[in-house]
Amino acid sequence: MTDVYALYRRLERRPLGRWVFARAFTTAAPYFRTVRPRVVAVEPNRAVVVVPKRRRVHNHIRTVHAIAACNGLEAAMGLLAEASIPATHRWIPKGMEVRYVAKSTTDLTCTAQTDPEAWQDGRTDVPVRVTATRTDGTVTVEGVIHLHVTLR
Repeated sequence: MTDVYALYRRLERRPLGRWVFARAFTTAAPYFRTVRPRVVAVEPNRAVVVVPKRRRVHNHIRTVHAIAACNGLEAAMGLLAEASIPATHRWIPKGMEVRYVAKSTTDLTCTAQTDPEAWQDGRTDVPVRVTATRTDGTVTVEGVIHLHVTLR
C-alpha cells in the first residue's frame, strides 16, 4: 500500500476527510488545483473524482473545457495508480488517448479503472480506462491513459 492510498484510507471516513485529502493531493500535484477535483473514491484499480463545472474551467461555449476534463481524468488515474501499484514499483504516464463524445455541460465525474492483472507479471505498460460523465449519466470523454511502470 502506498503512502497516498494509506492517507486516503485514514481520512475518508472522517468529517471533511475527503476534502482534506483532496487539498493534500493537489498540494503534492499543484496542476490539478486548476480543476479543483473533489475526491469521491480511491481503491485499488478504481478511482473517482468530480470536476465541478464553474466559470474557471469553461470554454468559449460555456461547457467544461476538454483539457479540464482531461485534467480530471489524469487526477483519477494518478489516484488509481497510487492505490494499485506495488510499493516496489513506480509509474509515470506515457500517453493519453481520448475521444470527446458529448458536450460537458455539468459537473463531470471522472473515473479511472484498470484490471488487477495489469499490475502483475512485470508488465511495463499498464492501460488505465478513463471516462468523464455528466450528472445525467452521459459519457462526454472516454479513453485510455498508458502508464510506464518500473521497479524503484
